[in-house]
Amino acid sequence: MLAKRIIPCLDVDKGRVVKGVKFFDHVDAGDVGECAARYEQQGADELVFYDITASHEGRQLILDVLRDCAERVFMPLTVGGGIRTIDDIRQMLNAGADKVSINSAAVRNATLIRESSLRFGTQCIVLAIDAKRVKQPDGRETWEVFIDGGRKPTGHEVVAWAKKAQADGAGEIVLNVMDSDGTREGYDLEMTAAVADAVTIPVVASGGAGKPEHLADVVTLGKADAALAASIFHFGMYTIEQAKRCMAARGIPVRV
Repeated sequence: MLAKRIIPCLDVDKGRVVKGVKFFDHVDAGDVGECAARYEQQGADELVFYDITASHEGRQLILDVLRDCAERVFMPLTVGGGIRTIDDIRQMLNAGADKVSINSAAVRNATLIRESSLRFGTQCIVLAIDAKRVKQPDGRETWEVFIDGGRKPTGHEVVAWAKKAQADGAGEIVLNVMDSDGTREGYDLEMTAAVADAVTIPVVASGGAGKPEHLADVVTLGKADAALAASIFHFGMYTIEQAKRCMAARGIPVRV
């Protein structure tokens, strides 16, 4: 079995790391470069960097912040936010990103995932899904994809959207369940497992980590290939090493 990855997430707004609850009420969590360097020292497997207001504000990701982050770390770096075109992806890769995460633009441009994976390779292209449980008028619950920083519903069903992304050439999926985001009450194991069962590419679970046991649960019960977390690491509740020790104690393969 491949080692399960632990991936800290830097949500960046105006050049600072922030963290909110269910995508709102953000508080400052530190300097981007300093956070990145700390997680490098702690043994993070990868790092995800999201400019969380770029798509909503209709602007590009802040390249100088990305370059500073890339210069401080040697682990793989995934970036997202405000990416709309092939040229945007090229700029991100040239600025130091190893992978580029696409969310809103994949909804607005149905061919972007396919075109970018053909141009740069599937290993570079990540589909980020901001997912939410939605009650329909008839009482049914559906899992819907949202864009623009979780502000706009799309009508796309989460599992079907993940399967389409794989068919179009995405090499990885980051599933962020908005209902769990920032709550520290645990990941949405049901939705994560459903997406993981539906695709063969790696699935990174996001949203809800509050203790190391939650990370262990999502890569076992939730069938995820990696666990992405923010609050528990940003605010010193736990270190990456503590999370990996917890997972290893449960027989989960991790990179020590």
